[in-house]
Amino acid sequence: MQSSTPFEGPEKLLEIWFAPSADRLPGLRRIDRAVWEEMLDIVKCKVLSVIVGEELDAYLLSESSLFVSPHKIILKTCGTTLNLLGLPRILDIASRHCGFHKVWRCFYSRKSFMFPERQLGPHREWGEEVRYLDAFFRNGSAYTVGKVNGDHWLLYLTSPVEDDEDTLEPLSTYGSRLRMYTPSPTPSLEDSPTLPDLEQDYTIEILMSHMSTPARLPFFYHQKEAAEGRGHSYARKLSTELGIDTLFPVDRTTLDAFAFDPCGYSANALVDWGGGEGYYTIHVTPEAGWSYASFECNVPLPSRDSSVLGVRGLDPDLPDLQTLVRNVVNIFDPGRLSITLFVSTSSKSDVAIEAAQHVFKQSLSPRGYYRNEKINYEFGGYDLAFASFQRLGTKGRNMADKD
Repeated sequence: MQSSTPFEGPEKLLEIWFAPSADRLPGLRRIDRAVWEEMLDIVKCKVLSVIVGEELDAYLLSESSLFVSPHKIILKTCGTTLNLLGLPRILDIASRHCGFHKVWRCFYSRKSFMFPERQLGPHREWGEEVRYLDAFFRNGSAYTVGKVNGDHWLLYLTSPVEDDEDTLEPLSTYGSRLRMYTPSPTPSLEDSPTLPDLEQDYTIEILMSHMSTPARLPFFYHQKEAAEGRGHSYARKLSTELGIDTLFPVDRTTLDAFAFDPCGYSANALVDWGGGEGYYTIHVTPEAGWSYASFECNVPLPSRDSSVLGVRGLDPDLPDLQTLVRNVVNIFDPGRLSITLFVSTSSKSDVAIEAAQHVFKQSLSPRGYYRNEKINYEFGGYDLAFASFQRLGTKGRNMADKD
């Protein structure tokens, strides 16, 4: 049995950098959990548990995840949460507690919603989200990647700023600007500075829908004999059964997972990759008609080929890009999926992005998927590889694939 009320699986992802690197320690990590929980009350979600890592903290939420590094914060929320309404509170917290009075870069992205008519506040349509963000930032740009009348990916980003620049509108003007929803002029991003190659930033997202019935059923816990093991304990067992806890070496991974009643699953993991700490996060809505699973990861991956994005010389036990994509898709068995690889520009970005597209196809073609869209995009200081795939024989849409 499943809920008759559809749940919006695709997440809203807000990432705010207050500096290009974590050189001001402990920065945002000094802030008490209670302060973040107050901000999350505005967003309409709760903290379930926290992993305190060496370099970042991972908060598992009732609707997805929050990651806090010394210099940046990542807020990822699903359902009808009010993600962007947390932005003014985050800026205020960073200013008051850490002395961060400027935003170095801001990113906001999401997949097209299944049920946009159920969204609230500025999330009712993409244009309204853009106007909301423009009310805070003077240097933002908005993009739609993919088919407007099908699966697509939406991105808003600001260009990086120098120390003597100010990207933010004055705090005293937020209220009037938000009421007016008046967009700001956007400067050219052609000559934006980039992160040093040694601090290259990249994130892979695999966004999956139309999960097969065998892939969906393990996430319905009332069907399990050990129904009393819901929550964290049952989620740990399920993570092992499905191979989620072995996507990266177990001895390098700290996993925090939760099984929702009567269905659904979320997990955060911190991974020691040998040169620092990264994360991956997974969220699953298993119900037929709007099944959805997402995987996001910023862990540097080893390169077995000089043309493929990755870091040479990393521990060979870490998965390369092809292995990671294949293993994730094997777990969730979607009928449709899109993959985005978002990477800070380097001297090898053009080659690496095109090579990543080849890896995506190599990973999925043997499993019966065909690529129906491939887009490479250059932004100010970042490059994007976007591809969407569909398995032969997958019919129709989930309940909806809209804005």
